Amino acid sequence: MRTLTHIYLVCMLLAFTACEHYIDITPKGQQTVDSTETYYDLVVLPNRAYYPTSFALLSDNVWAKESNIIGNEFITYDGINMTFNTAGDRLELSDNNLYANCYSYILRSNIVISLVGESRGDASLKELARAEARLLRAWDHFILVNTYARAYDPETAGSDPGIAIMDRYDLEVTPAKSTVAAVYDFIIRDIEEALPLLQEEPQSVYHPSKAFGHALAARVYLFHRDWEKARQAAEASLALKDDLIDYNELAAAGGPLKDTRYAKGGNPEVLNYAYMGSYSDNPTYCYGMISPELVQLFGTDDQRFNLFFKTTGNSIYYFDEGSGAALWNASITYSKFQYMAVGMRTAEVYLILAEAKARLGDTAGAVETLNELRRHRIAGEGAVLSDPGTVEDAVRLVIEERRKELLFGFSRFWDLKRLNTEAAYARTVTRLFPVVTTDVPQQTYTLDPQSSLYVIPFPKDARTKNPNLTPNE
Repeated sequence: MRTLTHIYLVCMLLAFTACEHYIDITPKGQQTVDSTETYYDLVVLPNRAYYPTSFALLSDNVWAKESNIIGNEFITYDGINMTFNTAGDRLELSDNNLYANCYSYILRSNIVISLVGESRGDASLKELARAEARLLRAWDHFILVNTYARAYDPETAGSDPGIAIMDRYDLEVTPAKSTVAAVYDFIIRDIEEALPLLQEEPQSVYHPSKAFGHALAARVYLFHRDWEKARQAAEASLALKDDLIDYNELAAAGGPLKDTRYAKGGNPEVLNYAYMGSYSDNPTYCYGMISPELVQLFGTDDQRFNLFFKTTGNSIYYFDEGSGAALWNASITYSKFQYMAVGMRTAEVYLILAEAKARLGDTAGAVETLNELRRHRIAGEGAVLSDPGTVEDAVRLVIEERRKELLFGFSRFWDLKRLNTEAAYARTVTRLFPVVTTDVPQQTYTLDPQSSLYVIPFPKDARTKNPNLTPNE
């Protein structure tokens, strides 16, 4: 067996520093890792973290405090994204570390996939380690391609520039970009190879389960527009784990901070623990504010709003009262209850299943699936929707429900991108701003469905160090 040097230190370096990009890592030291168990631990430890931050403001779900934006249109990412300013030079602005984090985690996965076979340990554990690493490698590539490239469009994906596929452990490589179609093919292949080997009950919550594997497959197939495979994968995931918290019961108990079932951490809806910022994909303060438009989509009986948002009584520094926006309740964000809101949850799988059914023409089945989720979120008879009868109307119901359930993180931004490739669901986002400040003229800002802003630029330092990483358009 070849002596495995550097690996442990490389992984630790990647885990605790998000400032290095995949091709920038220079390993140091001579600590040897040769146990299969250690490689298996490296699959998921330490925990993964993803920060969407600024580009979340391109979504119609998210709002920002006016004083953070006014006068900054040409200076900051926040100003550019809040005002949909295509004249701002995003290429010269610093990145938020999402790119670096994803490729760091991919490197860790590739270390396991490439080298665990030479380690000392059980053969079945080696195969499990490879399978889990492949699944998480697919997860990271999915995040990257949906952020830094155009959405998958079957008409153009074969030529649309995507991201660099990293399929092996190589610290010196300067990879060229693959097409969006090729990246999706790679992601799907990784998932399909991993799924048969995943465990239904992993040894810890941080290792990916078979239910999460099917859930990720369902998400990828949905974005790939393979509706039947998305349906099958969603059903397979829910057959293994279909938990939904009843928010009406939660409200009756006094809210998430009072319900002892969740106060100690651990939430039955969680499928994987991939942090989107802190312990939640529901960020606080400037990226935890939802737009006046989204506020209006919630009914008075929707516990998702009643339990988790505030419209008054917030710190003036973080909130513009009178804007019609609402702020995520920070005290709840920092509670262990919000472990529910990381990575993927069963709620998203219900929504994927509903959309897949609608796309396949089963509008009644789509609404039935939506209602199962809504009955756990909304009080009274308003929780139950009627079958609209048409595919387009059923899909629109799903889209609206996704906006309310998958509020922050990446979900709405990615949804806008993918839906903008379809004429029936393409949306021009408009924003009247400011709405509170009186000494600055109001303007209407417009984000067109095909706007270049939807393609987030590669970080400047990554482009500088890798000449093959040309900007996408």
